[in-house]
Amino acid sequence: MEGELSTISHEATVLALDLGGTQIRAALVRADGTRVGRTSLATPIASGPAAVIAACIDALRHARSLAAAEDPSAAARIVGVGVSAPGPLDPWTGVAVEPPNLGPDFPGTPITAPISTALELPAYLEHDTKVAILGEHRFGAGRGIDDLFYLTFSTGLGAAVMSGGRLITGPDDTAIEVGHAPITLDGPPCSCGGVGHLEAHASGVALARVGLEAAVSGHSPWLAAWLAAHPGGIPDAALVATAAADGDRVAADLIEHALFAVSRAIAGFVNVFNPTRIIIGGSLAEAHWGRLASKVATEIAGQAFKLPARRVSVHLAELGGDVSLAGCHPMVISRLSDPAWVRAVAAREHGG
Repeated sequence: MEGELSTISHEATVLALDLGGTQIRAALVRADGTRVGRTSLATPIASGPAAVIAACIDALRHARSLAAAEDPSAAARIVGVGVSAPGPLDPWTGVAVEPPNLGPDFPGTPITAPISTALELPAYLEHDTKVAILGEHRFGAGRGIDDLFYLTFSTGLGAAVMSGGRLITGPDDTAIEVGHAPITLDGPPCSCGGVGHLEAHASGVALARVGLEAAVSGHSPWLAAWLAAHPGGIPDAALVATAAADGDRVAADLIEHALFAVSRAIAGFVNVFNPTRIIIGGSLAEAHWGRLASKVATEIAGQAFKLPARRVSVHLAELGGDVSLAGCHPMVISRLSDPAWVRAVAAREHGG
């Protein structure tokens, strides 16, 4: 852990952690992207940042223990820890900067330093969507493609871009926050405090908000009946989809608005980033893939410039919910081989 470069075996394994607003997941990831010792637990946001970090450490220790029992040789080849977390964050210092869904006191919390100390391994932090695109590029729908746009359409909405095989990060590692790009001049409030952002139109959080409004107002008979039967309850995106599937016209319109908003935005991103391939993941993408794929194709054909529109293809992510766990492997291996990142970890360990 002194920060010296060493030769990384092609069979090296990585402990991976996916820190989310709902769940903390951990596993050992082999060089081929397969996961062993996978474990998960609820994120204890209400108990504060210290409890969240302690839960991360517990999950990683449990995953290492399970992996050692399942595949002792893989557990013996662990070279580091990768942490995927919601941004904005500072990967160089390993600190959460301004994550909107980990509690009001979480901004400014060191993530990798306590994990590195507890696990006695170098630890690296990166934005969850950037880790996801690394996973899909190495092991999933982006194999062999170096110009990628990855979008996660789930509780929140985020993206990452790879151009020429390299991540676009910006100097503060906050580039490609497309979920917080304003798409309307006024309109719904966003969880980050902004107004009219894409995520406020197209995300699980957005669908929960408009679903509750439709239930309280009575505009959606199905959701109103559900709320009457569940006083104080809050509809989520899955419940809105259930109402739509059961014939509730208002709920169906809410789903269609979210799919349209994200599809129209993707057409714009084709013009901005000129990707060869777009990969879309997340629970909402998986749940509505048929209609979403059709809408994306229509919007690209009608809104994007012809040259990038002809080049690009659109694919559902292949790695599912484990995409950020898998992506921790290429992230850690690349940083262990990069002197700048090794020096950053050494400085962090010595309080520099």
